[in-house]
Amino acid sequence: MATLRELKTRIGSVASTEKITGAMKMISSAKVHQNEASLRRLQPFKDQIKQIMGHILATDVHFASPLIEEREVKRAALVVFGSDDGLCGAYNINILKGFLIRLDHLRQKWGEDIAVDVYPVGQKMAKAILRLGDKRLNVVRIDGVDSKMPGEKVNEFTGMLRDRFISRELDLVDVVYMKFYSMSRQKLEDEQLFPVSEQAIAAEAGDAVSDNQLYIFEPDPNSIFNEVLPMFVLSSMQEITIENRASEQAARVMAMQSANDNAKKLLEELQLEYNKLRQQSITTELLDILGGQTER
Repeated sequence: MATLRELKTRIGSVASTEKITGAMKMISSAKVHQNEASLRRLQPFKDQIKQIMGHILATDVHFASPLIEEREVKRAALVVFGSDDGLCGAYNINILKGFLIRLDHLRQKWGEDIAVDVYPVGQKMAKAILRLGDKRLNVVRIDGVDSKMPGEKVNEFTGMLRDRFISRELDLVDVVYMKFYSMSRQKLEDEQLFPVSEQAIAAEAGDAVSDNQLYIFEPDPNSIFNEVLPMFVLSSMQEITIENRASEQAARVMAMQSANDNAKKLLEELQLEYNKLRQQSITTELLDILGGQTER
């Protein structure tokens, strides 16, 4: 049975944990709002690109671009977003499960011998993939490519993937990440980055098709399409990065909330046990005093 001193020490430790988890929850919540603001700032740029793409796609022109070229997949790349820090619940585990599902799908479709390059974004994801021990995977780490990389690094990383696709070093590039909807809802997503899907472009740009007749294209729609398409890909990758970052912080908020609730519950139980033991100690002392007086 624990002594009063031991219980007091445990109460102090749990109380400190409660304060720490509460503070971490507040910090992560602030970071979620920061990333939401970043998404709002990105939206006008992406909306403008979507409008231009919508007007171009509404023409009857046949579009040709190396970025939309579909071919037999002999080597694929999977970009898997994760976190560099822990304490975010099952966030990394869920993304890893999505990665394994996508990997299995690729091998079923294109054969078990398909070469797969994996680009983990975040130390936690890199370690998790390496622990799989799959020797058929080529895990590629790039300095500066992590869950906290700035926009310039995102553009540089995307440009590298684009160049490898155009040069036919890669035949397919997929991105696995966690899409942010709200503080309590994030959804695992798997998007094809290259080749760019014409259906995906049309779906994104669908709202801007109606007034296409007001536009005259110079020099020609196909040239403009080839200029705007890389911007479309960059904006999509920027959005994915921010969405994933917001999802990580939202998962951390929920994890810290759960830890904080558990700490409060444990603190109440320890405080109750401490009070009972203290009351028992006082009662024993009083009985000893009364017993001494009776003997006299």
